[in-house]
Amino acid sequence: MKATIGDTVIAEAADDEIIRIEGNAYFPPSSVKQGVLVESPTPYTCPWKGECQYFHVEAGTERMTDGAWSYPNPYPSAFDRVGADFSGYVAFSPGITVGQ
Repeated sequence: MKATIGDTVIAEAADDEIIRIEGNAYFPPSSVKQGVLVESPTPYTCPWKGECQYFHVEAGTERMTDGAWSYPNPYPSAFDRVGADFSGYVAFSPGITVGQ
């Protein structure tokens, strides 16, 4: 599975490495290309996943504000609900293409 912005692949992982949560594909941190994510100050806390870290996505001439997010330290109870440890996994906003 790939995540692309414009013509640039920003993340790529095998389907069995992707964790799906609430309709979003979460990519392993190691599958995201270096340098495309820039930490955003946008705050958000999910009631069941915990504190979220947003990122601006930058690739070539493309930039998407708050185009990605991650849960660096999810609530432990979220692992049971999801069925996996998704710490640091990255999901992408609409506008970034996620697919085969």
